[in-house]
Amino acid sequence: MSTRIPFITLEEHFTSEAAIKIYGTPASEFGPAIGNKLPSLSATRLADMDAGGVGRQVLSHTPFRTVPSPTLCSAINDELHTAVRAHSDRFTGFATLPMSEPQDAASELGRAVKNLQFVGALVDTHSDGVFYDGPEWDVVWKEAQELDVPIYLHPCYASEEMLRVNYRGNYGEDVAKGLGAWVFGWHVQTGLHFLRLFAAGVFDRFPRLKILLGHTGETLPFLLKRQERATSRWSHLKRPLGEVWRANVWVTTSGMFDTAPLACLLKVSPLDHVLLSIDYPFSNNEQGKNFVDDIEKEGLLRGADLEAFVRGNAAKLLRIKE
Repeated sequence: MSTRIPFITLEEHFTSEAAIKIYGTPASEFGPAIGNKLPSLSATRLADMDAGGVGRQVLSHTPFRTVPSPTLCSAINDELHTAVRAHSDRFTGFATLPMSEPQDAASELGRAVKNLQFVGALVDTHSDGVFYDGPEWDVVWKEAQELDVPIYLHPCYASEEMLRVNYRGNYGEDVAKGLGAWVFGWHVQTGLHFLRLFAAGVFDRFPRLKILLGHTGETLPFLLKRQERATSRWSHLKRPLGEVWRANVWVTTSGMFDTAPLACLLKVSPLDHVLLSIDYPFSNNEQGKNFVDDIEKEGLLRGADLEAFVRGNAAKLLRIKE
């Protein structure tokens, strides 16, 4: 961009001290180059943001290996709140919720938004293989709708049963882990989760619910027109899939720096529902800056539309006022 506008990015991760006490350091899981950055909520992170033109990160916790307890989620949110207060001009928070306990999750969402000034929540897309389309989770969707904040469905590790049925094969366990995660499973499982919420009538019951999806839509934009036709025969639903997608779903580009998927997304989503994200520190902020330059050079977005993509849409959705 000829005049660089500070980006607002929405899928930017950290690992809390509370989680490190239970699971160990993130460096042991992700390697030192990434793992050593995850606990940083000050100098290292801020320097990386400056280098990549990021003015504000919306911070959220890394995925969990086991289902987080209500106590752990509250501790994580309190820790994040302290960091956001210390750098309120650079950081905003998404809550961590104990989704295996729906009533506790709804209560913690209310506390995080009302008391900690968080702007929504980012949740693992399943709890040990259990998705959130059952009626017991209506209490969470109801709370999110009443608070008018988005819930970000984020990929997480495959359960043991998911690995056994879908991803293990005639190759090593490390390959199975990759297939179940960043190669394929993370994205299709999260896309599936959205479709399950739709199929279960969640968006009929909560027509103002706001859902965020990352990674340029978790494979759904490519398939959306086919899925619209196929689901039109589902007579138990009041609202068609295309309407729900355009009204209730916002999509970020986290970890995806290719203009072809973005072009596909822009064909099926309103521009004001498409937002830049980086997926820091799993991706670096300079990649995001270069991606924005590519978008402008190719003419995919320019001027006011590009400004909305990198900043304005996020500010509007999350009601961020500078």
